[in-house]
Amino acid sequence: MLKILIPTLLLIPSAWFTPAKWLWTSSLAHSFIIVLVSLPLLKDTSFSQWTMLSSYLGVDSFSAPLLVLTCWMLPLMILASQNHMSYEPITRQRVYISLLTALQFFLILAFGATELIMFYVMFEATLIPTLMVITRWGSQKERLNAGTYFLMYTLLASLPLLVTLLKIQATSGTLSLLLTPYSATTPVISFADKLWWLGCMLAFFVKLPLYGVHLWLPKAHVEAPVAGSMILAAVLLKLGGYGMIRMTCLLEPMTPQMSYPFIILALWGTIMTGLICLRQTDLKLLIAYSSVSHMGLVAGGILTQSVWGFSGALALMIAHGLTSSALFCLANTIYERTHTRTMILTRGMQVMFPLMTLWWFISSLANLAFPPFPNLMGELLLITALFKWSWWTLLLTGTATLITAGYSLYMFVLTQRGPAPLHSTNLEPSHTREHLLIFLHLMPLIMLIFKPELILAPIL
Repeated sequence: MLKILIPTLLLIPSAWFTPAKWLWTSSLAHSFIIVLVSLPLLKDTSFSQWTMLSSYLGVDSFSAPLLVLTCWMLPLMILASQNHMSYEPITRQRVYISLLTALQFFLILAFGATELIMFYVMFEATLIPTLMVITRWGSQKERLNAGTYFLMYTLLASLPLLVTLLKIQATSGTLSLLLTPYSATTPVISFADKLWWLGCMLAFFVKLPLYGVHLWLPKAHVEAPVAGSMILAAVLLKLGGYGMIRMTCLLEPMTPQMSYPFIILALWGTIMTGLICLRQTDLKLLIAYSSVSHMGLVAGGILTQSVWGFSGALALMIAHGLTSSALFCLANTIYERTHTRTMILTRGMQVMFPLMTLWWFISSLANLAFPPFPNLMGELLLITALFKWSWWTLLLTGTATLITAGYSLYMFVLTQRGPAPLHSTNLEPSHTREHLLIFLHLMPLIMLIFKPELILAPIL
């Protein structure tokens, strides 16, 4: 783990002492070196045991893919931000890169933690750089309101988690993920025990987010700069899913009894947010609600407490992280040229940007879980796990899948097809940097088609 953490920390002084002319180039090269160092983490995940253990850090088959995804996103965020940050003073550019690096550092520690208190501290620490990026570099004045929503929802929901963790420490005598599964567990004997379970899971329901506590996410996505939207969609939401996987295993006697209403709520949320997407006019809002819909399916799969549910959740989290981040990058390329997110004003882009339309098409197909993308593997595993739990769920998951296909094609057709408006005929052409950025999102997605066991390790 130190071979990832130390280069990540060194990127912060590097950002401050590099000459302005080479700031973005050197930061990009440095972050790609971190990616290369992190890739070997995937080779030891064919079994569920822990590897690279130290006193407080370790890697297993659940955390390794998310660690590599976290490292993979930093160079992509630097690439995506280069254009709109070039007009800022050089000091602000250095602060921006430092915040993105600090966020990656906290995420690595969160995914690699074997102590639950350390996981909680890093879970909360990710709030600070994310909040600063949204409220300082957001594009509209509503960014302060979005930052307040983000802070209040996440902070208030995670306070019960701290209390619950302290109770588990008092009951079992340890908060180590290595020892807690083997310690004595308390059976569900009262209403208070069920409240403990809810207090523990509420933070992850908000972070995921589950339908009903999701209102902070569309606001944060719309107001955040492109790097903020990318890291939110790709990694920060997955922190909620990862926490659910870890904690439901520890609260095993309670989860099967408590999960019924939340599985139904999660699946109902996938349909409701899908219907919201179908009548959406704002491009970034559509992609944000799409994330809520997919994460509802992930939450339902995790709460079934089955091996297929866990594997499908992990596969869909990785695949959706790459897909939604690519969609936000594509939306940003349109926004930087037209300065609007209203889809009716951005139609007809196929005539002017034919190669960009290809990226849109592939990303839309991945978003609707078209075969053979890994998104389909994740969704099939989750739907099967939910079907085994109750065959009635097939009605909800089947409807949600059809709606997902509908709004993904609606998004593609409305932005790329049709007559181009007169105001968009003299737009700036696309850059190689933008094509490289989307290629680096879609390349790992396509490569996972040929080696899916990297993200399906718990089932093999």
